[in-house]
Amino acid sequence: MRYFLPAIAFVFFLSCRENEKPAASKAENNDSSLAIRTPVPNPYSEVDVSPMDMSYFPIDYPKLKMDERISSPPVMRVIYSRPHKGGRKIFGGILKYGAYWRLGANEGTEIEFFRGVTIQGKKINAGRYSIYCYPQETKWTIVLNNNLYSWGLKADTTKEVSRFEIPIKNIPPLEYFSVVFQPTAEGANLVMAWDNVEAKLPISF
Repeated sequence: MRYFLPAIAFVFFLSCRENEKPAASKAENNDSSLAIRTPVPNPYSEVDVSPMDMSYFPIDYPKLKMDERISSPPVMRVIYSRPHKGGRKIFGGILKYGAYWRLGANEGTEIEFFRGVTIQGKKINAGRYSIYCYPQETKWTIVLNNNLYSWGLKADTTKEVSRFEIPIKNIPPLEYFSVVFQPTAEGANLVMAWDNVEAKLPISF
């Protein structure tokens, strides 16, 4: 009997130790699960399906400045939001011919000139302007306006600076609206393209 009781105690001790192992493993699993979580929706703001973008001239100006390859101010830039086609008919569809369009989505699109420029023979002073258009089947009317910092667009004609008519051309369908500058011998073209339409506004400086 004196040998039997210690043997029982030893077996009981081992059994308790074995029972502790699953609990420790479970705790470890719980700790590791904290590092792998399913992402939750952004609690600070809604995800924007038409993100804001910015185009400069000279092209990639901020990169050139950071690399110290340019020291002079930029000539101009455009700030806009990029809607996408999403299977919709754009011109003559969701964008009616003859009705004004903000040249983007969300806030009104703005163009900033850091020096005076010339557009179709008209002098445009340095400054910041809202820019929008009246699309037609064969041309666009581009408008510069002093009504800034607006959501959507309010075409306030009392603050209109100038209008320019430009032709359009058909292109292969483009999913995302894009605004870029392309260098020319006289300065640059402001290129605006979406769906199957491309328009260019020549700017001289």
